[in-house]
Amino acid sequence: MSDVAAVAKLVSKYDALKREIKKVIIGQDQVVEEVLLAIFSGGHALLIGVPGLAKTLLVNSVAQALGLNFKRIQFTPDLMPSDILGSEILDANRTFKFIKGPIFANIILADEINRTPPKTQAALLEAMQERSVTVAGHNYKLELPYFVLATQNPIEQEGTYPLPEAQLDRFMFAINLDYPTFAEEVEVVKTTTSEHTATINALFTSEEIVEYQQLIRRVPVADNVIEYAVTLVGKTRPKSQAAPEIVKKYIDWGAGPRASQNLILAAKAHSVLHGKYSPDIADVQNAAIGVLRHRMIKNYKAEAEGLSIEEIIQSLF
Repeated sequence: MSDVAAVAKLVSKYDALKREIKKVIIGQDQVVEEVLLAIFSGGHALLIGVPGLAKTLLVNSVAQALGLNFKRIQFTPDLMPSDILGSEILDANRTFKFIKGPIFANIILADEINRTPPKTQAALLEAMQERSVTVAGHNYKLELPYFVLATQNPIEQEGTYPLPEAQLDRFMFAINLDYPTFAEEVEVVKTTTSEHTATINALFTSEEIVEYQQLIRRVPVADNVIEYAVTLVGKTRPKSQAAPEIVKKYIDWGAGPRASQNLILAAKAHSVLHGKYSPDIADVQNAAIGVLRHRMIKNYKAEAEGLSIEEIIQSLF
């Protein structure tokens, strides 16, 4: 199949995929789109919101619709790295046997990732970056496609450990979930308090998703679009000459080169999923808030004046 035909097929399947997810997830269209952008780009996503906004249900529904193996890890203060990765045990023949942990799946839901101490959070780092884990000196490859979709409670809540910047940077997108509108909440209550249960059909195979990820990486990008993405990321760094006054005044730390890479990958995915054969500046801007919001650190002046990171990013366009 030619790349042009593959793009047309993906656009059709993407529309069907969103319809399947809507059987269960009411509203949250932007959130669903950003999660799917991350998956088709081969990235990971961090979902941030208070409890009860269907973060777990969303990830489970996406996994079902994509036809992928799904595991949920509930992060707690006493969770150990071996509880995630697996461990070696002595079998009946007195030889060591590796028992795989829940990290061996296509989609990992790292639920309430900031409820567990940094040592256990760090156990995810190698898996997220290298798609492999090392246990007792042995390296184990993870099955592709592989995504970590983590949920995080707002850090002001009790008993949370903020994710370190190095781990935050491994997430392609940070996605904020907000409360539903009145009409959406009425619909949620109607559907979840009746006997009706929606069935989500699997529309993809794991091999297809890997092929579509490769297709998106093959998409050509004009030099001016790459330069725009790199310039945009450069503007987030307060010590850069390109940084506008709002960044110098309100930002302590800006985004690194991984943000530029993720911006272009997300722009490629956004263009392909919407039937275009090459991304433009609008595709970069569409992905910018999700890619940059967790890579920029506000200072106390921004906090005191109630300035959101999203407003600062918007001003950079």
